[in-house]
Amino acid sequence: MKKALVVYGGWNGHTPKESVDVFVPLLQEAGMDVRVSDTLDAYLDASVMAQSDLIVQCWTMGEIKKEQWKGLCSAVENGIGLAGWHGGIIDSFRQHTDYQWMTGGQWVAHPGGCIPRYEVRITDRTHEITRGIGDFTLTNTEQYYVHVDPGVHVLCETTFSGEHEPKGHYKAGTVMPYAWTRQWGRGRVFVACWGHTFKDYEVPEAREIVRSGLLWAAR
Repeated sequence: MKKALVVYGGWNGHTPKESVDVFVPLLQEAGMDVRVSDTLDAYLDASVMAQSDLIVQCWTMGEIKKEQWKGLCSAVENGIGLAGWHGGIIDSFRQHTDYQWMTGGQWVAHPGGCIPRYEVRITDRTHEITRGIGDFTLTNTEQYYVHVDPGVHVLCETTFSGEHEPKGHYKAGTVMPYAWTRQWGRGRVFVACWGHTFKDYEVPEAREIVRSGLLWAAR
């Protein structure tokens, strides 16, 4: 039985507890033994880390201490998967550039704040994470503007319309990578940019891609 460590916390506006509550049962249904923690000190437990096959992080902002980072980074380098969504994985530890290198992206802005709707398109329809899933629409949520490592493998993308403030800060028609994979040492990394709150996962496609991404990342 594969084991997952789910770590949540940070800014409550991203509904970390409610969001992980969406995916813990799905991981369990897939046959995984899931351990949930609300502290980054989970990364200090060498025994738990060594036994894990997947780390799911949902921790917005905050700071990661040197030893916590060492535990997380070493685990992924040695083959444990890392996966997450929205601010829980790419708006964590804003001052930690090595962490951003590992995840392959960093949140920059969400023009317009909560906007009425936008589209997410599948760019790689052959990957096991996205195979058989169509494009989808997210409503009444944020559209992330991110800085993305050109070395990631892009699975999904979204386009910024240019209609949302601050209009003079980004170009209309900008195409933004919106879900991707990458390798960090021997570990697989999966990131989805949507998931501002747990309500985004009422959209079946949004939920299924993340579920598949978590399972794909597990060693």
